[in-house]
Amino acid sequence: MSESDAVSDGDVVMGANEGKKLEVTVDGVRYQRLPIRTRVVVSKDDITEVVMTYASGLVAKGDVLFVTEKIVAITQGRSYPMEDIRPRKLAVSLSRYVTKTPAGIGLGIPQTMEMALRECGTPRILFASAVAAVGKQFGRRGDFYRIAGAKARGIDGPTKGTIPPYDSQVVLAPTNAGGVARELRTALGGAVDVIIIDFNDFGGNILGSTLDRAGDRTMTRILSDNPLGQGAQSTPLGIIRRA
Repeated sequence: MSESDAVSDGDVVMGANEGKKLEVTVDGVRYQRLPIRTRVVVSKDDITEVVMTYASGLVAKGDVLFVTEKIVAITQGRSYPMEDIRPRKLAVSLSRYVTKTPAGIGLGIPQTMEMALRECGTPRILFASAVAAVGKQFGRRGDFYRIAGAKARGIDGPTKGTIPPYDSQVVLAPTNAGGVARELRTALGGAVDVIIIDFNDFGGNILGSTLDRAGDRTMTRILSDNPLGQGAQSTPLGIIRRA
C-alpha cells in the first residue's frame, strides 16, 4: 500500500490527510495512522457516543485509537466564544510578551491569556512569566509553559483554517483525560487501547492513556508529525495499526 492510498471500511474512508503520511516506521516496525472523518463535534455531544458512532466499526483488536483533546474538551463544555471572554488588563499586558510561533497563537492574545489566568491562577502565571523573562536573557526557551503547566499549554485559540465555529472560540484542555481514555476503552469492548492527544505540527503530548509509559513513548514517536493535521481536516479521531 502506498502512503497516499486510502483504506476503506463500509461508508467511511480513512486515508492520509493532505501533506501527511499514512505510514511511519518506528524501531523497525511499520504502523498505519488512519484518520477518521467525523461531523463537527459540538458541546451537546457525548464523547463516548461520538467515538462509538465513528470508530467502533473500524477498530480491531490490537489497535490504538487516538482522540484529539479538542473534541474531548468541547464535549465537556470547555469551549468559549471569543466575544464572551472579557480579558482583564493583566491579560492584555501579559499577552504582548508571548512569542508567536507557527504552531498557533497560544497565549498570545488577551482572550487566551485571560483563560490561562482563570485556569492556572494569577500567581502561577505571574511566576511563570517572571521566570520566562529571566530565561530569555540567557537564551533559554520553554520556561513559561514548563511552570504554568499542562492547563496553560493546552489552551487553543482561534486560528486560520479551523472549522467553524471554533475559528472564533477558545478551547481549554480537557479535564480527567485519563478517565476519559479508560471509559472509551471500556465502551469499545476492552480490546482497543485509547490515548487522548494534544499534537500540532511541531510535536505534542499524550494527556490521557490506557497504555503504560513505554507504550505512550512509542505512540508519541508514531504521532510526532501530527497525522491528523491542525486545520479543517475534520478528522479528530484516528487509528494506529501495525502494518
